[in-house]
Order: sequence, then C-alpha cells, then structure tokens
Amino acid sequence: MILGNGIDIIEIERIQKAIDRWGNHFLHHVFLDEEIAYAQENKFPVQHYAARFAAKEAIFKAFGNKPDIRWKDIKILNDANGKPYGVINDKHFKDKIYLSISHTHAYAVAHAIITQ
Repeated sequence: MILGNGIDIIEIERIQKAIDRWGNHFLHHVFLDEEIAYAQENKFPVQHYAARFAAKEAIFKAFGNKPDIRWKDIKILNDANGKPYGVINDKHFKDKIYLSISHTHAYAVAHAIITQ
C-alpha cells in the first residue's frame, strides 16, 4: 500500500553555491557522514550532493505533514547494485522508502514512494 509519493528537482548550481558559501557547515547540516563520503568518491561530488538533497526533499513531500523529521533523520544509501533507497532514523518507522534519482550537468531529480 502506498502511503506517500513525492518528487523534487533542484539546480545543481544552487547546491554548489550553498557549498561555496557555507562549506562544511552546510554539508554537515544536511548530510550524514556516509552521504558525504559517497559524494566525495565521485568525480563531480556536487551532482551527488544535489541528487541526495532532492531525494530528501522528495521524502519530505511524500510524508506530507510530518514536521518532526529533519535533514539528518533521512539517510540516502545505495544497495549492492547501486540502486538508491532511503532510511529514516526512527526505530518505530517500519515502512519502506523507494527512490529513483537522476542528474544531468545542470539538474538533479528524485522521486520517493513510501509503502507499508
């Protein structure tokens, strides 16, 4: 059963400007250490930061009115095949979060579906 559905698109330049302006403070406010390490492993890390930012926004939208979730309560990971998925840092959250993420040179987009 689908509990929520959300989508987000972001300009990669917007994330680059945030990193340029606030540096590690921005990164550590929005992303967990594992997410930062993943992005830094790639040739163009800002695209991966933007994709994960969009994924978190899509998850926020899929939840609707759940104001107690913050940026670092959501972790975006990849399975062994590279497929992204979301994890909520809440032991009571038993549902699944399915993600689709993509990016180009200029944009990142993510779609999230929360199911029971």
